Parts: sequence; C-alpha cells; structure tokens
Amino acid sequence: MTLYHASCVEFQGKGILILGESGTGKSDLALRLIDRGAKLVSDDYVEVNIEDDLLYASPAPNIEGLIEVRGVGLKKCEFVSKVTLRMAIETCDRDKIERLPEQACFDHEGIKIPFFKIDAFAASAIAKIKMMLK
Repeated sequence: MTLYHASCVEFQGKGILILGESGTGKSDLALRLIDRGAKLVSDDYVEVNIEDDLLYASPAPNIEGLIEVRGVGLKKCEFVSKVTLRMAIETCDRDKIERLPEQACFDHEGIKIPFFKIDAFAASAIAKIKMMLK
C-alpha cells in the first residue's frame, strides 16, 4: 500500500486519482466532479494498492468521508470505500500543459494507467475529464 497526497473520486464508474501540489485545486476539482454525480473516494490522502494487476484506491481511515471545502471547512460526504483506478490527472497551471501532448502514463509499481495534466480551475475542466474517460 502506498499513500499519495491526492484526492480520488469515482466518476462514471471509473476511479480518477487527482494529484498535484497544494493549492492547485485537487479538492475543488473533486468537489465539482461530485456535484456532477461522482462519488468521493478520498480527499487529501489516498491509499493505492495492487490486486490482480489492477490499481485500487481507498480512503485513508482517519479521513474517510471528509472533503476540504476551502473557505468552508471539512465537510462530511458520501464516499466509496474502494475503486479501480482508470486514470490519473495532475492539477497544474495552464502554462504547464502542452496543447497536443503525447499520451502519458501514471506508473505505480509497474501498473500503468492513462495520465493527463489539467488546469483544475478552468471552466472546461469537467468537460475535459469526460473526454479523457472516453
């Protein structure tokens, strides 16, 4: 088991690991995805395990069911206790994102899933994530 400083949601039946430096919008993006029908897996810290050559994410036990809403505080939220990870994204500033990047992979102990960079605060962020999942 590896603990990542990240958020994670289940969106359209697929686990999305949201990585990024502090202040780049991980929790904000997770909150907007939840508003669009996603379910929280974990916010701030995510446990990642390998089972049968698949990556699984779970909440860290001490923070399960909690999400940080900046300016509001920690809030309880319905959550999923385990999800298969299908994609990882890194939140970052727009100027750090290539216009036409080659497909990258997130590699956890040799298990790879698609990896993308995204400006979490862009108005199109949710639409882009929907496109990434296709």
